[in-house]
Amino acid sequence: MEYRQRIRVRYGECDLQGVVFNANYLVYVDDVMEQWLDSTLPAGALDYMVKKVLVEWDAPATRGDLVDMTATVSRWGRTSFDVTMRGEVAGRGIFTAVLTAISVTPGTHTPTPVPDEVRALLS
Repeated sequence: MEYRQRIRVRYGECDLQGVVFNANYLVYVDDVMEQWLDSTLPAGALDYMVKKVLVEWDAPATRGDLVDMTATVSRWGRTSFDVTMRGEVAGRGIFTAVLTAISVTPGTHTPTPVPDEVRALLS
């Protein structure tokens, strides 16, 4: 399954060069992940923590740009999965991020197998 979301770059997300400040790309990744899971999974179906995020920048995004984001699960493990996200502006690649999420037991943050329902809904 591929999830799509459009994000408009706001003034406060840009640095003195007029381009999106690097850390804000991670905010975009987090926003897309939250919106995708909230719109796809039943409440309480998955509790996860981010283990790592690798980001590769290709070109800058600037104030007012519409960043078209796509997200897909690119790897399933027993207790973890990778989500690859791509950001584009007018068809031009801006960045690619790979987020590794760990399925955890609520309250204890102990790794637990990714539920079959989650695998089915996000695949």
